[in-house]
Amino acid sequence: MVLRVNHIFKHLNSQTITQIALPSLVTSEPLPPRNGKRYFSCGAAMRKRYVQFAKHKGGRMKLGVQLGDTDSDIIEISSLDAGTPNTLLDFLNLTSDRRKVVNRVVAEAKSVVNPKNVYFYPPITNPDKVICVGLNYKGHCDEQNKPYPQEPFFFSKFPSTIVGPNDEVIHPPNSKALDWEVELAVIIGKTARCVLKNDAMDYVFGFTVAQDISARDWQKHKNNGQWLIAKSMDTFCPLGPGIVTKESLRDVYNLQLKCAINGVEKQNGFTNDFVHNIDDVVAFLSHCFTLLPGDVILTGTPSGVGVFRNPREFLQPGDVLESEISEIGKLSNKIVAFSKN
Repeated sequence: MVLRVNHIFKHLNSQTITQIALPSLVTSEPLPPRNGKRYFSCGAAMRKRYVQFAKHKGGRMKLGVQLGDTDSDIIEISSLDAGTPNTLLDFLNLTSDRRKVVNRVVAEAKSVVNPKNVYFYPPITNPDKVICVGLNYKGHCDEQNKPYPQEPFFFSKFPSTIVGPNDEVIHPPNSKALDWEVELAVIIGKTARCVLKNDAMDYVFGFTVAQDISARDWQKHKNNGQWLIAKSMDTFCPLGPGIVTKESLRDVYNLQLKCAINGVEKQNGFTNDFVHNIDDVVAFLSHCFTLLPGDVILTGTPSGVGVFRNPREFLQPGDVLESEISEIGKLSNKIVAFSKN
């Protein structure tokens, strides 16, 4: 069994493999079996992504790791023993010694699953907070003729809005202006309170793709100008497909974001267009309240959303919404009409 990868690197010895945190993009070929165990080599640039999955939708959630791209085989972490986490949130709360055990499981890769044969849950579930940064791309400010914010400003989504990378998005019956916003999501890795900007990235675990689905009529004209309902209707936060560790990315400030509706591109931007960088955002928030492991921060969207097009465009039942970020992955969510059944 061979993990699918992008480049070939020199093999590391098994002792080294079991001691490292296994970063991420690139290669993975099996080393000869030793003591009945199979080890996989990993280059310094191998992309490591955490996924939550099951044999089928509604099945028991399991935690796994992919080394390479999104089509790489999944190494099942949950197969170790009863004390091994089945969710990423539980993994983030493990002690350092227990994480070493998990890393050893990944290196041995004894239980491997083909990603084509599983259902992908959101890569993080039940976070304490989902925080969103508004007007954080210069292009998005420009398309509204708004000045760049001097300091970041925020709104939130209920954690219950989170759905998986291929789940359906429900078009609410009380909105006629459903819009899209592809975003890079930050996943907090450890408790952060009053951290300095220079230390802020130490508290980031990794990144995933997000869609900040928005009911623009509720955002602009209802609920007395408050955004919570507009941003927090059911299924309004697709996430996934996996969380790529921060060490795996070549440059988080040079990622390309794309969004397409029914195959037609609507958004195309880069994270180098941020108004406020990730370390600024994390440090700012940590001085307001405690950030907890698993907290999700949506970092804003580039230009091209439907409400600022001429004429305006909005999502309709039957549309297929694709959201993609380079080096991280792609969401594909079908818009469906609301039903009580």
